Amino acid sequence: MAIVGDGFVRRLNSTYRGIDRVTDVLSFPAESAQRAASRGRNRPTLPGDAFLGDIVIARGQARRQASSLGHPLWVELRVLALHGLLHLLGYDHERDAGQMARVEARLRRKGSLSLGLIEREGGR
Repeated sequence: MAIVGDGFVRRLNSTYRGIDRVTDVLSFPAESAQRAASRGRNRPTLPGDAFLGDIVIARGQARRQASSLGHPLWVELRVLALHGLLHLLGYDHERDAGQMARVEARLRRKGSLSLGLIEREGGR
């Protein structure tokens, strides 16, 4: 996971999603070790190939969201990290009929976290 400047996240969002604006969190799923090797790319692997990918969080955007929601930055970072992790696990709230939202809500309750991204933005 990386916490970076808003400008960097905006460039990533533009490059990989075609959306030229800053966003709060981006997830980049890893290739499987077999697929990466077949393409001539090497990357470290963990037992069971457990590397899921990368999560990138925009520091300024996270700070603004935390301020507007009235909670500390560390809470917002945890909410964003959870959302990004669920994407790495294969959830997609734009296509899964609410499954990701239900899982995110359950995990946030267990972690005593405030409103999640999907709930805040009505399906995002």
